[in-house]
Amino acid sequence: MKKDIILSGVGGQGILTIATVIGMAALSEGYQLKQAEVHGMSQRGGDVQSHLRLSSRPIASDLIPEGTADMILSVEPLESLRYFNMLDTENGWLISSINPFKNISNYPDLEDILAEIWKLPRHVTLDADQVAKDLGSVKAANIVILGAASPYLGLKYESLENAIRNLFAKKGEAMVELNLNALKKGREMAEEKSK
Repeated sequence: MKKDIILSGVGGQGILTIATVIGMAALSEGYQLKQAEVHGMSQRGGDVQSHLRLSSRPIASDLIPEGTADMILSVEPLESLRYFNMLDTENGWLISSINPFKNISNYPDLEDILAEIWKLPRHVTLDADQVAKDLGSVKAANIVILGAASPYLGLKYESLENAIRNLFAKKGEAMVELNLNALKKGREMAEEKSK
């Protein structure tokens, strides 16, 4: 198994939490892992991205070569476009929230951004903020997106659940359940969209 994943979003959206959950799940299954992060101006709403490489064999570099990523997993739609050049556009998946974080004055029209995403043969877009809000907290939107990506990660769903339990255990059972529900709902929505 080999998966090269670009995680993208804006500071404060939980990109590094997604990376941690995927990393914990991959390690629990015995996979190798390399990660490179760019935090940007996270306190000011700047871009945050991470290269996450998983493999059953040793990984030489922590950076993903252009045009070879198996997935772009993004919590912000414009940020997903920033990394289009990294995606294997024939075989790769783009998973993104449709919720813009308008941190620049000339933020493009959302319909134009989504139209570009929808040109890809393999994509899932969803209103992660609304789904998370309906579950109890908009802060779980990142885990909704992770859930939507889960069918295409090559990891066992139970491994992701266990990683969430371990990661959020110190925050209490309510936080664990919120995030497990967010993961499940995101997965259900992705499966429904891909039918």
